[in-house]
Amino acid sequence: MHYLDFEKPVADLDNHILELKKLANREGGVDMNDEITRLEKRSQQALNDIYKKLTPWQKVQIARHPNRPHFLDYAARLLTDIIPLAGDRKFAEDKALQAGVARFQGESIVFLGLEKGNNTETRLKYNFGSAFPEGYRKAVRVMDLSEKFRLPVISFVDTAGAYPGISAEERGQAEAIARSTEKMLNLTVPVISVIIGEGGSGGAIAIAAGNRVYMLEHAIYSVISPEGAASILWRDAAYAKDAASKLRITAQDLYELKVIDGIIPEPFGGAHRDANAVIDATGNIISAALQSMKNTTNKDLRRDRQEKYLNIGRNLY
Repeated sequence: MHYLDFEKPVADLDNHILELKKLANREGGVDMNDEITRLEKRSQQALNDIYKKLTPWQKVQIARHPNRPHFLDYAARLLTDIIPLAGDRKFAEDKALQAGVARFQGESIVFLGLEKGNNTETRLKYNFGSAFPEGYRKAVRVMDLSEKFRLPVISFVDTAGAYPGISAEERGQAEAIARSTEKMLNLTVPVISVIIGEGGSGGAIAIAAGNRVYMLEHAIYSVISPEGAASILWRDAAYAKDAASKLRITAQDLYELKVIDGIIPEPFGGAHRDANAVIDATGNIISAALQSMKNTTNKDLRRDRQEKYLNIGRNLY
């Protein structure tokens, strides 16, 4: 288990529990069950106390937790008959932005998902979840299929942002993001988007402009990373904690601002402590959202989505 810095009291208790279990398992070891049970209760209570009063910066750390379930974990549990589609028909295949067709609870759908990877090899393979322009052009191509065959779109967002390198800019990163956002806003099929970790900048909104947008309890969604904002505002990334508090990037803030439509609860300790339960809860939310739009006309689906984003600006005043 990887512990975050503010989880040190829990880490100390859990390490003590582990040592006691090792002693108890040795041949002729003394009975430690009562002490282990007592410490486990203390550990759980300490975890609960910490997670009841998280700061925005602590939520940033949880959203970036290396053990947090990523898109491929959601796809493996929620989707069946997956047919991944590759390439943008213009330049190359982008691994960070996964796309294709599949079945969700027996219904044919189109999926989009930003994948970060979970070890060194896969993080390099998926470019840490930061897509190139060809990833967003692939998303447009797949959304065209959703429109042609009347398939709902489900997107899973987890990225610090689109890849900001020179090669991406040379290939039209901003234009590709804008085209993807435009395409999603104008679809006449249901679109459900879920922020499962980080929702960073235009790289996130390009596949998150849905009729319904949900966030996991400790996910974050922002126009810029706290470090980026700190570098601009204070010219020092060390002020990232202050930036996180000012940006209002938490699910709770964004629900209050009506930027998102709902929050998916996580267990104390974050989604990685019970990934299957969190993924199942996400599936239930997606299912309910799709059901609520089942009888909505094509024209109304597009109007509903466009009004949703126009109202965000209106609600800020």
